[in-house]
Amino acid sequence: MVNLFKRMRKLKTMLDIRVGTGAAILPSVANASKEFPAVTRLHLTYAQKIYGADNRAGPPPALTIYFADRIGSTATAIAGAKKITDKHAPAPANGEKMATVNIKDLTYQEIWNRVQASTGAEEIPVSEEDKAEAQKFEDMNTKAVKDRERIQAKRQAKKDQERMLAEARGEVEKLQAA
Repeated sequence: MVNLFKRMRKLKTMLDIRVGTGAAILPSVANASKEFPAVTRLHLTYAQKIYGADNRAGPPPALTIYFADRIGSTATAIAGAKKITDKHAPAPANGEKMATVNIKDLTYQEIWNRVQASTGAEEIPVSEEDKAEAQKFEDMNTKAVKDRERIQAKRQAKKDQERMLAEARGEVEKLQAA
């Protein structure tokens, strides 16, 4: 039965990837516009080690977005007035332009909002089937919490009973020794 729940957890992770935050369709060469050119690739730079939640030694976290041909005006605005350079990001190929976004001290939702605004990414709508599946996983998690509490209460009752029996045996041995 344990393997079943491991599989279900993996399925839930796949569902989150398919329809969760960040699940979107980026502009390609076929559907690019003047405002939002085609996105060719993304590059994320982050510190490999964080010492005591302080990242002064490593590079600042940055997301580099590569566009085909040109950069849209919104991408330039989102990148911010403070220009940062990501020396770890690969150089743009011929005909590619890149915009680097400083993602330091931003939540994942703020990062996603910036990426979405600069690239014109369209979020994937959640189908009724996916909503039903997400609800099923939520119901399973709620039931699992109740089951854990019930099992914990049973185990605690058994431990209490064993402790009481051990105390009673100890008292009987004291009476027999006296």
